[in-house]
Amino acid sequence: MDVASTDTGSFRDPGGRVYVNDGHVYRSVMPRAVDEFAFVRSTGLLDKLIERGHVISETFVDTTVLGDSGEGACYVLEHPRLPFISYPYEWPFHALKAAALLQLDVHLEALEHGVTLSDASAYNIQFRGPRPVFIDSLSFRRYREGEFWIGHRQFCEQFVNPLLLRALSGVPYNSWYRGALEGISAQELRPLLRWHHKLSWNVLMHVVMQARFQTQVTAQADAEQRIKNRRLSLGAFQQMLQGLRRWIAKLEPADTDKTVWADYAGDNSYKSEEACFKAHFIAEFVKTLKPSKLWDIGCNTGDYSKAALEAGAKFVVGFDFDQGALDLAFSRASEENLNFLPLFLDAANQSPSQGWAQYERMGLMQRADADGVLALAVVHHLVIGNNIPLQEVVDWLVGMAPEGVIEFVQKSDPMVQILLRLREDIFDDYCEESFVQYLESKADIVRSATVSSENRRLFWFKRR
Repeated sequence: MDVASTDTGSFRDPGGRVYVNDGHVYRSVMPRAVDEFAFVRSTGLLDKLIERGHVISETFVDTTVLGDSGEGACYVLEHPRLPFISYPYEWPFHALKAAALLQLDVHLEALEHGVTLSDASAYNIQFRGPRPVFIDSLSFRRYREGEFWIGHRQFCEQFVNPLLLRALSGVPYNSWYRGALEGISAQELRPLLRWHHKLSWNVLMHVVMQARFQTQVTAQADAEQRIKNRRLSLGAFQQMLQGLRRWIAKLEPADTDKTVWADYAGDNSYKSEEACFKAHFIAEFVKTLKPSKLWDIGCNTGDYSKAALEAGAKFVVGFDFDQGALDLAFSRASEENLNFLPLFLDAANQSPSQGWAQYERMGLMQRADADGVLALAVVHHLVIGNNIPLQEVVDWLVGMAPEGVIEFVQKSDPMVQILLRLREDIFDDYCEESFVQYLESKADIVRSATVSSENRRLFWFKRR
C-alpha cells in the first residue's frame, strides 16, 4: 500500500505525527498519547472549541489510510486541509496578536474542563483568512492540580516578546523571528527596553525576571528547579492567563506614523477612474480563471485583493513588506470578514526552507501552489530598488502560478523616478519591450491594457 508523506513540521511529538496523502491531512495517535487523548475527548472540550471555530475539526478514519506509515497508530484523525500554511515570522502585528489571544482563550477554556496545554508554540496556530485556528489537538492533556505553566517561557518568546519589540520600541520583529525560529528570548529583549518600560508589572514579570533567570546557568537551573517544585493553584493559573490576555489585547504598534507605502492606495500616480479600470481588469481575470487560491504580491492595504474576492476568488494570500500597509490590510480583512490573509514578505529576501535539516519550515516557493498570481506595482521595486535583473523577476513571478496579472511601470512614471532619485540609472533593459520579451519566453500574453496616463500596463499571462 502507498505510504503517506509525513508533514515536515510535525516530527517533534512522539505522540503522533501529521501526514498528507492524496490531498487529505491526517494525524496519527500513537500508544503513548492514547490515555491523555481519551481523557481530553471525554471532557467535551474539543467538541466545544471545534464548534466555536477555535480548534480545527477532526474525524476518526481507518488507520489503513496511512498505509505503512500508519503502523503502530492506535487512531488516525482526518483534518480539513487549510488553503495555506504560514509561519509566525510572516504574520503582521495584529495577526500575531490574534494568535496569542486565541492561544490564551483556548488554554483558559481547557482549564475549565480539567485540561491544560503541554506547550505554547505559535506554530500550533494557523489562519483561515484573518481568523486564527488552533491545529494541534495532541497538545491537550489533563491538568494536574497545583502544576505550574510549563509553556510560559515559550509563550513569551514566541508571542509576547515579538509583540513587545514593536509595541514598545517600534521595531518590526519579522526578520529577527525568522532568524530565530523559537522566538525572541527575554535576555535578548531586555537591553532594548527603556527604563520606564520596566516599571510595568507585566514587563517586569514576563521579561525582566525571565531575563535574569536566563543570564546565569546556575540561576537558570535554580529557577527551573523552583518551577518544578512550585505549586500554583488553579485560580492563580487562570488569573495569570487572564492578566496576560488583558495586557496583550491592549498592545498596539509604536511605529504608527505613515510608512513609505502604507498610504499608496490613496496617494499614487493613478486617477480614480484609472484605479477603477485596473480593478475591472483584475475582476475579468478572476471571473475567467475562478481561482480557489490567489496570491497578491505587493498587496499593500488590500484594495485589489478585495476586488479579486468580490469577483469570485475564494481565498487570497497577500504579501507586502510595509508594516503600516499590512496593519491596515489585516484590519480590513478582519473587520470586513474577507477571506484574505496579509503576510509579511521581503520579496528580495524571501522566507527560505529552514529549521531542522532545512525542511521543518518550508520556503515561500515550496508553498507556491496558487491558481493565480497578481503582481501589481512590484516589478520596478525589485528591479530598480533591489538591482534584481528584470528577466529573473519575470521568471520568479511566472513560476508562482499558471496564470496571473503583472503590472509593468514605465521608467518615466513618478514612482519609478522616486526610486531613481538618489542613484545612477544602470537599468538599461528596464523597458516594456524587454519585459514583454522575457514574459513571452515563458508564457502567452492573454491580454494587455494601459491603465494610467503614465502608460502603466497590465499583462495577463498564461504559463506554457
